Amino acid sequence: MSGTSSTGTASTATVIAIDGPAGSGKSSVARAVARELGFQFLDTGAAYRALTWLILERGGDTDVEATVIASLGALDSLGLTVDASGQRVTIDGTDVTEAIRSERISGAVSGVARTIAAREAVNVRFREIIAEAAPGIVAEGRDITTVVAPDADVRVLLTADEAVRIRRRFGDVGGDQHQVGASLAARDASDSQVVDFLNAADGVTVVDSTDLTFDETVDTIVRLATEEHHD
Repeated sequence: MSGTSSTGTASTATVIAIDGPAGSGKSSVARAVARELGFQFLDTGAAYRALTWLILERGGDTDVEATVIASLGALDSLGLTVDASGQRVTIDGTDVTEAIRSERISGAVSGVARTIAAREAVNVRFREIIAEAAPGIVAEGRDITTVVAPDADVRVLLTADEAVRIRRRFGDVGGDQHQVGASLAARDASDSQVVDFLNAADGVTVVDSTDLTFDETVDTIVRLATEEHHD
């Protein structure tokens, strides 16, 4: 990242931040962009999902704020292997890479994500990862472009029509399409109470992938990064 990172330490790594609503393809697009550029990859949602998994595993309820706050000590054990070829997620000594992608976790993660103390705690961890990245990193997730990495070299709000997002998410998780759509809409509604991810902040480029193929979406963001690098 050119200039100074959010931690106040100078960094020469390039940082690309990608935000957007549920089902917009942030994770898969960001991972592909990272692979294309030879950068590291940070899926910030994985941290929230890992905490959600831990709370449910312990019999807790993510809608109870005190329960969420009590789980934050586990962030010390959170492992995010930041690698463009694939991210492994561990918490409390357990590899939860696959487990956190279930609809059970998707349906409960908003309770963690809307807890301000949880957001602040994980954001500290994210900034550390970003500051240490080399030669660059693609970070995706809620409020990444405005709160976590507002000084990123390239900031993108990735959007798509709701019907398209539901179809893409349905393809990812299978199951009942109406249920997937309801879950996606509920997730957006809940998260939007905490952070505005539907409107681009100043300096953030909107990429609408409704009529773009996956490869075209990736190419668009890679081009933005390349153009920034040459400026």
